[in-house]
Amino acid sequence: MYSTLMVYLDPFADNTGLLQVTRDLAERFDASVLGVSGGRLVGVAYDVGGLPGGVIDMGQEELDEALEATREAALAILQRSARHIEWRSIANSGPLEAAVIRETRGADLVLAAAHHREALAQGTPYLNTGDLVMQSGRPVLIVPPAVTGLQARNVLVGWKDSRETRRAVTDALPLLQTADRALVVQVARKSDLGEAREAVADVVRWLKRHGVPAEGKTVSERGRNALQLDNVAKAEGIDLIVAGAYGHSRLREWVLGGVTRNLLLYGDRCALVSH
Repeated sequence: MYSTLMVYLDPFADNTGLLQVTRDLAERFDASVLGVSGGRLVGVAYDVGGLPGGVIDMGQEELDEALEATREAALAILQRSARHIEWRSIANSGPLEAAVIRETRGADLVLAAAHHREALAQGTPYLNTGDLVMQSGRPVLIVPPAVTGLQARNVLVGWKDSRETRRAVTDALPLLQTADRALVVQVARKSDLGEAREAVADVVRWLKRHGVPAEGKTVSERGRNALQLDNVAKAEGIDLIVAGAYGHSRLREWVLGGVTRNLLLYGDRCALVSH
């Protein structure tokens, strides 16, 4: 059960679809919602008569107005659906990702927009969704821009025998238990298909013991795994993908694995990912 959902809203973006997905889940689980929005203020040094004068924060008024407009839009969509609503606005000169990730400590599931900029400079005011996925320690539901709601009735579990995937499936249990169908899919090399079928069968049995209407499928590897999973999702009418998130830290940013990056950048359906 998800008792508290946290949704991160970009104050300079159209968050309608993301809020509608949050509303759908709040209604399904009778959950409270923590809304978070923020931006990083950019400090600019100035001189007075040739002498150092100090630093001023540029964009404070614009950011405050955007945060208030975002709060009002969130309340308009969520106030009749969520059990309880809290709101946090972040406007400081520190790293935005760190401030947002701190707020995830009070949430069971985090929702965020489907975008990731791998080469973001530390001074950008926008949230790096990849950092949120890789560092929050919470499952993150990624919502693409074109999505306007989430039924999560036909769910695909992208299976890989790893810690990350086991974590993702466990984190997704509340959604899987309310789905009409959960399809566990593993893409494997032809020589490994027998082992893959055994693994998928074990996962299907485990899910059924938790009341999930699960079935399994193995696919022979041909090209990129992300593309093959996407093809299966289209053929099976999938509206939600569950997958482990993979990557490694490089200096101050995360370099994401192929499937994870595909879900964040190019997915056209919601994806629940865990690291």
